Amino acid sequence: MPRAISRPPVTMSGALTARIMFAGRSSSLSVQIVNHVRDALFGKQLKPGDFLGTEKDLAAQFGTSRIVARDALRTLEALGIVEIRMGKGGGARIAHGNPRLFAEALAVQLDLTGVGVAEIMDAQRAIETLAAELAAENATAEDVARLRLLLKHAENVIDDLDAFTRLSRDFHLAVAEASHNRVLVVQLISLEHVSWPRRNVTATPRLARHILEIHTRLADLIELRDAAAARTLMDEHVKMIRARRVAEGGHSHEAPEEGGSCC
Repeated sequence: MPRAISRPPVTMSGALTARIMFAGRSSSLSVQIVNHVRDALFGKQLKPGDFLGTEKDLAAQFGTSRIVARDALRTLEALGIVEIRMGKGGGARIAHGNPRLFAEALAVQLDLTGVGVAEIMDAQRAIETLAAELAAENATAEDVARLRLLLKHAENVIDDLDAFTRLSRDFHLAVAEASHNRVLVVQLISLEHVSWPRRNVTATPRLARHILEIHTRLADLIELRDAAAARTLMDEHVKMIRARRVAEGGHSHEAPEEGGSCC
């Protein structure tokens, strides 16, 4: 049986009755179901894996048509709140969560909103400096080995600037993952969708060598557990990334400092 949600059923009286006389009826009622389920989730009345019910179950529970229940389930699925299985024994269950799934969705919304590169990079600076600090405190031997491996790969492709740029992105993400803070990781993934160039058209072999040196020092500080120094180095590094990205975007007339640049 579906797990009951301690919410009153959708009623058909008063202002609601007047509203549903119009074409927006199904939308209005389905949104109410979505809100009820979401509130129950945040209120810890529901947890990952709980069986929410079938389309028929929800229609009966909320006193609506199956069309309304179907629309609500589709919305809940699109929001990542439920997972739906079809056929015998199917129905909707509360999802177990995949934060990375929505990193790209957030990036799309930021891009559509018109958030500028300076804003993105300011947020990225805050995230990456804290991530570096926490990485120095929490990194495991496996995390450090991952950073060293990425540095080795970057050294091997230093003359291929596109490949080097991709590996630099992977290194920054690996630092965030070494922090063991999933919120920071997802935020960085989202921002990188917007800010990280597919190709670094202004990169040079000299710049790549300089970046590799910075990344190597950062890995050393993380391995040494020097959280303050790791935070400071990452802060300086991302400030230089910001300067170049803003300049490349034509939002600034200031040239980035020689040798201090982005990945």
